[in-house]
Amino acid sequence: MREQLTESDIRKIKEEIEHRRLVVRKEAIEAVKEARAHGDLSENFEYHAAKKDKNKNESRIRYLERMLKTAVVVSDKSEDGVAGLNNRITVYFPEDDMEETYKLVTSIRGNSLGGYISTESPLGKAVFGHREGETVHVKVSEDYSYPVVIRSIENTNDDETDRIRGF
Repeated sequence: MREQLTESDIRKIKEEIEHRRLVVRKEAIEAVKEARAHGDLSENFEYHAAKKDKNKNESRIRYLERMLKTAVVVSDKSEDGVAGLNNRITVYFPEDDMEETYKLVTSIRGNSLGGYISTESPLGKAVFGHREGETVHVKVSEDYSYPVVIRSIENTNDDETDRIRGF
């Protein structure tokens, strides 16, 4: 499946690629050169570690470039009161008598422990496109789902210190 990215996601990915090319790549090449100068390469742990780090950086650059090439650009604009990308959603779980607040994001930014719920996750799918006050059912499996009440939806500025994993 092709990755769904917002314009902001694309901008941040391009920033990471540029940083990795101009800064991280240069540092990795220097680390390899320095480790190589320490002598016998067959038993030089520093050399092998430096090469591994350099290769991880190059691999990450290729991964991000491939992601950009195959991505589907989606809008993060939504109607007021409707759950959409980059909205902060407060939901109530009646079964647990608990309220939680999450930000709806694209799948590459999802981090439930950090309060970011992907629109591809069960909770994200359930609330996406629904309005404040609606009760939706989060489908966990074919046999089980649970109700969630959307208490509030707040439009947020996407640049408010949000970061993509790995940046």
